[in-house]
Amino acid sequence: MSIAIRKVSKDFGSFKALQDVSLDIESGELVALLGPSGCGKTTLLRIIAGLETADAGSILFSGEDTTDVHVRERNVGFVFQHYALFRHMSVFDNVAFGLRMKPRAQRPSETVIKQKVHELLALVQLDWLSDRYPAQLSGGQRQRIALARALAVEPKVLLLDEPFGALDAKVRKELRRWLRRLHDDLHVTSIFVTHDQEEALEVADRVVLMNGGKVEQIGSPQQVWEHPASPFVYGFLGDVNLFHGRAHEGEMLIGEDHHGVRLASPEHREAQNAKAFAYVRPHDLDIQRYTAGQAAGGIVARLVRAIVVGPIARLELLPEDRSAAGSGDIIEAQIGAQEYKALDIKDGDIVVLTPRKARVFTA
Repeated sequence: MSIAIRKVSKDFGSFKALQDVSLDIESGELVALLGPSGCGKTTLLRIIAGLETADAGSILFSGEDTTDVHVRERNVGFVFQHYALFRHMSVFDNVAFGLRMKPRAQRPSETVIKQKVHELLALVQLDWLSDRYPAQLSGGQRQRIALARALAVEPKVLLLDEPFGALDAKVRKELRRWLRRLHDDLHVTSIFVTHDQEEALEVADRVVLMNGGKVEQIGSPQQVWEHPASPFVYGFLGDVNLFHGRAHEGEMLIGEDHHGVRLASPEHREAQNAKAFAYVRPHDLDIQRYTAGQAAGGIVARLVRAIVVGPIARLELLPEDRSAAGSGDIIEAQIGAQEYKALDIKDGDIVVLTPRKARVFTA
């Protein structure tokens, strides 16, 4: 089932939760709504579900307007962060609940229900737990049971609200991979809300970046990572360093002219000495030792701390020219542990940083 969201807005008092949001979701697609707390992603999910009413705009399922259709009639399945399993029911009865609650004319026989529940429990790889109770399960197992229960009624749309948010990092990673494999098998149109960028980039077919009740960017994980559309997207997706400077006729200068670094920014060839910001990921910084008196040709910084874990060395550096980095903040660089060892630098040493790749925005 495809979903079309058209000019949806929602206010809570003076707070604008959603502002004129439009979005198309293809049938069988797995889409992540990604953004910080309060950006409107859960409100949008609830409006799609019918749990919340939009102030303006419409929701269409496969071309049919469902804006005023009751939640019970929308045939959507839900999975929430905190499982919402019935504690007094066994795993089997939890999964069977939606089937048993169908109107009598649509309700399958107990034999059919039993067969379907065991198929679903096998699908989520927990058929051996059918007689257990939620309190006897781990968090990851409970969430898989919650997903089986949502799938039992054969929803046309599956909605997941921070489904792995309450779980520890290792379990979250395992369930992300499992959810992706499950979706590839079932192809049910799915939308999940998350503030975890790694989760969205790893699982989704497409990512919808939201901020302040608006859509900032829509694209595949690779597109939004490699070509962020705005400073917000760049800053939200992964670690990033922010440098201040001036853009002029296709170049940006960071730092003083004879001690700074020039970055090509052909997209700003019309700029005339404009205030500019460069975003550089930690792994896109080259590092060299600095010798007193040399022409830097880069950003001069002092090594504050090096954290070497496995094959990666993460370096925290303080720029000598505090006006170059965002509000004088620490610069983060990431290089191979062997490269760090070969540089033979220690805390307090001066180095020169040169961005290999940067994205420039003008103010």
